[in-house]
Amino acid sequence: MNVFVIGATGYIGSAIAEALKAAGHQVLGSARSDEAKQRLRAAGVEPAAADITDPTSLIAPAERADAAIYVVQYNGPDGADVEGAALRSLVDALAGTNKPLLYTSGVWIYGSTGDRVADEQSPHDPTPLVAHRPQLERIVLDGVARGVHTVVIRPGDVYGRGRGIPAMWIQSAKQGGAARFVGDGGSHWPVVHVEDLAQLYVLALTKAHAGSVYNAGDETAFTVREMAEAASHGAGARGNVAAWPLEQARQTLGAFADALVLDMRITSRKAREEIGWQPRSSTILDDLRSGSYRG
Repeated sequence: MNVFVIGATGYIGSAIAEALKAAGHQVLGSARSDEAKQRLRAAGVEPAAADITDPTSLIAPAERADAAIYVVQYNGPDGADVEGAALRSLVDALAGTNKPLLYTSGVWIYGSTGDRVADEQSPHDPTPLVAHRPQLERIVLDGVARGVHTVVIRPGDVYGRGRGIPAMWIQSAKQGGAARFVGDGGSHWPVVHVEDLAQLYVLALTKAHAGSVYNAGDETAFTVREMAEAASHGAGARGNVAAWPLEQARQTLGAFADALVLDMRITSRKAREEIGWQPRSSTILDDLRSGSYRG
């Protein structure tokens, strides 16, 4: 397939593009600048001048491709309008073709679940930062009735390759001698390695039924404090951690702070059973202590 990846220069999008190429697919990646085009070419990805803030720019590459994967999260105050227009443009471009359109949502759509384990049918209670995502998912899933093979993927907190949210713990440990986390550290996070997540997209591209929704997590349930301590060790700070009270964190991080204290558990059994997805056996603690984040 020739797959159009919107967000191909990003953390998750670049891993997806790499996995697609390894599986024998060609990749067409959106690029908003000459620098982005150069980065894509260096990665063996054909650049296409496209930007979600200009929905019409998505039409031609989407029509040209055999499938599209949307891996952008625009969390600004106008996020619902910007992303909604982009996704409608993609659905319009692919209508009647039965081509796959994979949309990246996220597990923050469930809000805090506490001891309850959320599956794909669980009710939505999104944290304010992503309050618009249920609406965006609906735009995508309604595309099935218009002849688009749509799939929604809800990743947990993504880690690996020394990047993602966990890199914040590494940075604070190196700069201040302690890995700083928001809240009391007792919250649980569902997580997924970026390379495992990329493999889920490759599988979903050809194996998922139209209208499918998949959670993406590795089934671990570590607390924020446990992960921050592992990051501290990996950064050479001897396990020292520091709690950042939520009210103070909000002053700097805004609504992102509330997302960081969500207490969540999810299951990804559906992806395992329906399309054969299998995450790695190592954990985020391994990676933080002695893997891609170390040093």
